[in-house]
Amino acid sequence: MQFSKRLDRFGDEVFASLNARRTELEAAGREVIDLSVGTPDFEPPAHVKNALIEAAKDSNNWKYALHDLPELTQAVIDYYADRFGVTGLTPDMIMSCNGTQEGMGRLSSALVDEGDLVLVPDPCYPLFRASALIAGAELAFYPLNTENNFLPNVAEIPDEVADRAKYMIVSLPANPVGSVGTPEVYAQIIEFAKAHDVLIVHDNAYSDIIYDGVEGHSFFENPGASEVGVEFFSLSKSFDVTGARISFLVGRPDVVAAVRKIRSQSDYGMFLPIQHAAIAALTGPRDSVHEQELKYQERRDALCDGLERIGWERPNAHGSMFVWARLPHGRMDSVAFCSELMEKAGVIVTPGASFGPAGEGFVRMALVLPPDGLRRAVEAIEAANL
Repeated sequence: MQFSKRLDRFGDEVFASLNARRTELEAAGREVIDLSVGTPDFEPPAHVKNALIEAAKDSNNWKYALHDLPELTQAVIDYYADRFGVTGLTPDMIMSCNGTQEGMGRLSSALVDEGDLVLVPDPCYPLFRASALIAGAELAFYPLNTENNFLPNVAEIPDEVADRAKYMIVSLPANPVGSVGTPEVYAQIIEFAKAHDVLIVHDNAYSDIIYDGVEGHSFFENPGASEVGVEFFSLSKSFDVTGARISFLVGRPDVVAAVRKIRSQSDYGMFLPIQHAAIAALTGPRDSVHEQELKYQERRDALCDGLERIGWERPNAHGSMFVWARLPHGRMDSVAFCSELMEKAGVIVTPGASFGPAGEGFVRMALVLPPDGLRRAVEAIEAANL
């Protein structure tokens, strides 16, 4: 049969191909160290698991949810006030999503028509490109590079591009490049959005994984942000509940209403036991979140120290659960390098080119092993002598 031409907008899914080769190597008896996918290896907090289990015992919670529980919406409002100091949120500014992946797709469908322009960072998490392309948008890239510490520089975006853009995705702390936003950067972004009537879509997945004593923030802590933006706020990495797909779209009521309308056409709401788990995470103790952040920093140090010791340039890694490392010896063939590294060292990392044109010459490594496991990965990389 003839499939949709929409499929032609996408290349092969890099994580699937890496996993397929991993399976082959393991079947052949090879030890494989997989640093490609950012799936946390920490335990979800006990009170979150128990809340889901108890809720699942109630047969009424197995019916269609149809909407977010009022207790869940209030928990998000209270969390933003307590964790970020953001007040003034109202229920019409919040909706749950079955993960930011799903939420970003719905948002794109609600905001853009065929041929509209979307600003995305380069490099960026592939979802940002894919969600816009599925909706039929055109992409305009703004660079995240070493010259600007991998932070957005809106002054480099041409006026004619900015004036066409429907929305701009900003992701800080950034996956894959590990940069962390500053009040100055956010102020420039907000001024840019007002000048060009661009909606800012901020991805806030890693505000609890930031290093060296820096505190994570919400986009809405910055003056004027609520006028120009929305934020995807995820529990996945902070509370280690990635498989439960718990995320929220927070911000401008008109945008939230539009996305909710799109979602209502094909979705009956978040499974109620998962809503109860989210309430427990948002209202319960956060000691484990801070302890985990310190453990991620130990991992970051083990991997970056090790790579620097064997001759790599010290990677950029100020936030998120990833390390963004320049290939050694001036190599600019990240896909070939990753393939060679997998075969010779049994270490799987993600080629920078899969995150956008500016990602070439880099690889992304996920901090999904304890420090000793990451040191072992560095030893295997060193022994491969690439």
